[in-house]
Amino acid sequence: MKTFSPTPADIDRQWYLVDAEDQILGRLAVQIAHRLRGKHKPEFAPHMDNGDFIVVVNCEKIRVTGTKMHDKLYYSHSGWVGGLKEVSLEKLLASKPEEVLRKAVRGMLPKNRLGRAMLKKLKIYAGAEHPHAAQAPKPLTFEK
Repeated sequence: MKTFSPTPADIDRQWYLVDAEDQILGRLAVQIAHRLRGKHKPEFAPHMDNGDFIVVVNCEKIRVTGTKMHDKLYYSHSGWVGGLKEVSLEKLLASKPEEVLRKAVRGMLPKNRLGRAMLKKLKIYAGAEHPHAAQAPKPLTFEK
């Protein structure tokens, strides 16, 4: 018996629509990263990007547990001396709600060019509207 190794011709990508309203941030990010990577498919191969496209709407209404809304901090550094900046989850959710979910999913994907290609298949929108109606995304629900 030969081991099956998928080729680019074997990839069948689907489009899915996820409603993030009242979903917990980390639990939703795990499920999205799993789908983007393609681990739910029987032809999964760790060296290939065979995941699906995910469209997330209503990400401004995402939830977190405990006191993470005030205590969780995101850091960035300009590269200059004293250039460390921090912003709380509450402020980032108010200004750029898409970035909160994107950063959570990005941390769960491979840290190489394959992971960057997987992240490009994630489309996140703060409101309920999205421009991907032509792709006819199927609704996808996760347990809360």
